[in-house]
Amino acid sequence: MKKIILSAAFLAVAGFTSVKASEIKNSIPVVAYQDSTTKTPVELKDLPEAVQTTLKGDTVKDWTPTAAFLVTNADKSEYYLINVKKGEETGSLKIDKEGKVAQ
Repeated sequence: MKKIILSAAFLAVAGFTSVKASEIKNSIPVVAYQDSTTKTPVELKDLPEAVQTTLKGDTVKDWTPTAAFLVTNADKSEYYLINVKKGEETGSLKIDKEGKVAQ
C-alpha cells in the first residue's frame, strides 16, 4: 500500500512540475539603415592639384597611392579617400579639396 501511495504522490509531483515547451511566436523586426554617403572612384591623374601636391609632400612621399575615391557625405561635405601602400603595409588617407589631411 505504501508503494501505491508513494507512486501516486510521485506522479502528482511530477505532473505539477512538468514544463510545457512551446514555440516562441514573437516577431523581431529587422531594421536596415542606409548611409547617405556616396563613394565615387576617381583616377589618380584626375585628382585636384592640391591633393596631388599633398601626396608628393614629405609626410606621405614614401607611400604609393593605389586608388582614389571622392566621398560625399549627407551634409554635402566632400573629401578624397586615397588608398596607399608602402611595402606590405596598406592604409588610407582622407584629404580635402584644399589638400589638407583630415583625421
